Formats: sequence, C-alpha cells, structure tokens
Amino acid sequence: MLIQCTKKLLDQLNMKAETGLEEEPLFSWHANLLTINRRKTVVLVNDLTRYTVVLYGLKSKDFKRIDELMKEAISDALHEEGIKEEVIERYFNHAQMVTYTKTKDRTHVARLNKGCEYVQVYANELDDQKISNPKAGKLASMFLVSDGKNGYLYPHEELFQHLETFAGEPIFRLKAVQLKVSLQLVGHTVWRRLVVPLHRTFPDLHEILQIAFGWKDYHLHEFTFYEGGKSGQAPSFPKPVLTLACNEEAFYNPSHHEMRMETAIKLSEYLPDRQFLTYTYDFGDDWKHEIEVEKTIEDYDAPYPICLEGQGNTPPEDVGGSFGYEHFLSIIANPDDPDYQHMLQWGREQGYGEFELERVNWGLRRR
Repeated sequence: MLIQCTKKLLDQLNMKAETGLEEEPLFSWHANLLTINRRKTVVLVNDLTRYTVVLYGLKSKDFKRIDELMKEAISDALHEEGIKEEVIERYFNHAQMVTYTKTKDRTHVARLNKGCEYVQVYANELDDQKISNPKAGKLASMFLVSDGKNGYLYPHEELFQHLETFAGEPIFRLKAVQLKVSLQLVGHTVWRRLVVPLHRTFPDLHEILQIAFGWKDYHLHEFTFYEGGKSGQAPSFPKPVLTLACNEEAFYNPSHHEMRMETAIKLSEYLPDRQFLTYTYDFGDDWKHEIEVEKTIEDYDAPYPICLEGQGNTPPEDVGGSFGYEHFLSIIANPDDPDYQHMLQWGREQGYGEFELERVNWGLRRR
C-alpha cells in the first residue's frame, strides 16, 4: 500500500520519503495532516476512487504506529460500507506493506485538498473517543466530484465498482429487514415499504425515514419498543419498554422504562427479534410512525436502503399536527380562499408534495 504524503505529514512522521515508488491506484492513497477541532487529523484520499478515510485526534504516540492505524481506518471504512469480509481480506492481502513517498502531482494534491474540505463539513460527526472515524469519511465520499474529463462521479460508488472488479464477484452480502412504516394520520393512508441493511444504526434509520417520508429533519425524534412487540403486529395496549433518544434532554424527564441514547446502536441489536416499534418525529406536531418488520433478507446485495413502494403524502413541516394539516388541506383545496396562494407556496417550501418513488430512492442511494 502506497501512502503519498504532504510535506506537513512527512515532517510530523519525521520520515524521509522513498522515491520511485509505484502502486496500482486502488491501493494508493494521498494523505494530509490538518487540524480539526484543535485535534490532529490525517485524511486519506484514494487515488483511483477518490474515497476518503479519516483518522482523528492523533497524539504523538499514535504517529509511531501510523501504519497500523491507517490500515485499521481503511478496514473500518470498508466494514462501514458493508463490504464482505472476504473482499476486505483480499484487499489487504494484496496491499501488505505500507510505504511512504511524497505527493505525486498537483492534480492529486487538489483532489486531496477537496477531500479535506468535505471532511471539515462533517466535523460534528467526528468522534474524539476513536481515532478511526469511518462515518465522517463515508459522508465526505458522497459528494459529487469532477472526474477531470468533463464528467462527475460519486467516490463511494467508484469504490464499490472498482472493488467488485478487483474481487471478480459481488462485494455485498448483507442481512436486511423489510419494514412497513405507516404514519398515524386519521383519515389518511400514508405508508412506505423499505428494505434496510441491519448493519445500519438507528441514527441512520432516522435519516432513511426522513427521506422516505419527505421530512426535513427540523426537529427531535425517538424510537420506542413495546412489551409484546414481537409478533409482527402492533400490541393492542402498547406498554413502552425501551426508548432510543436522539438528545440528552430526553433523560431530564422521569421515565418508567429503559432509555438509551441511539448513538451507534445498530439495528441488528434489536431487529428482527423485536418486530414492532414506533418512530416519533417532532414532539410538537407529534408525528408517530408505526414500524413493522415484515421479513428478514439474508443476502441483500446493496449497501444502501431502498423503498419498494408507498402511498400517501406527508404533511408539511410545522403545519400544526393533525388539526393544522386538515386546515391546510381545506385551504389548498379551495382556490377562492384568500390564503390559497400563500398556503400553496408555504406548503412547497415546507416540503409538501406528491410521493415519488424514484425521487425517494435517489435520496436513499446516498444514505
């Protein structure tokens, strides 16, 4: 594995770069040292795919074992994407020894700098308790970038394509669940049927539901599990037994059941064993979604979720709950109403529109 370093990184490593080194682009990375949140950070950008890997909060002692840490961070990134273990092993068997040289040319340095910019966009995703930060690198790799030939590419999709070519076989074999998610809205039928890989986290599921229903992520949310919610049907008289919260403020109020922060909790910790839960979004308007696990898929072949089908429009953000939504609908159904044009425009700004399967799946491919 070839690591092509900026002068700043070489100085930090107290290393003289070797010369005349070459490696296949899939196993070559450009690397830079920068400071984010007052912590030393190394950003790696793959020469072939432009995929980004992040090492964060490095201390002096860590630079003495940087070979090991870089390999670990790349491995974590591949695992975060859901790539098969045997493909990851083959990648590292091919690229065994880490060697260092200086940066190749201005084009690669420019691409490296762009990767560093995208990592800084997601500085709030960096976990100062861990050196390897695959989530931040994954998000940085979802930006559309120029391929230098009047075209554009997504680095994470390039990584998948070239790893599959290298492996000579499909690189994904994931366990997933099929979910039916229904928004509880009296007088209206609004639901989505989704397939979600189980290696994803509950914060990921929140983002997936935001896209599937067209919410704009303005408000807090929580997931709640119920006693008896293991049959695939909603309990008749649901008694909450566990809430996964997104914000520490949720713990300020007394609760008679277990509460946990949702951070980093994978879906596989609770699904498919528990087959019913709710997702509540916006505690003011109180939009409650019932989630049923319909089936388990043992060999899902994509790293991203998909929406299979759905029905119904989602209310606009901040419409005022069910009562406000009915008032909104009555106005936009009557062109003679004096507030018709204003409400129509406001609804569009708040994300109100027809459910479009293709648009939802376009968004989900990037989650």
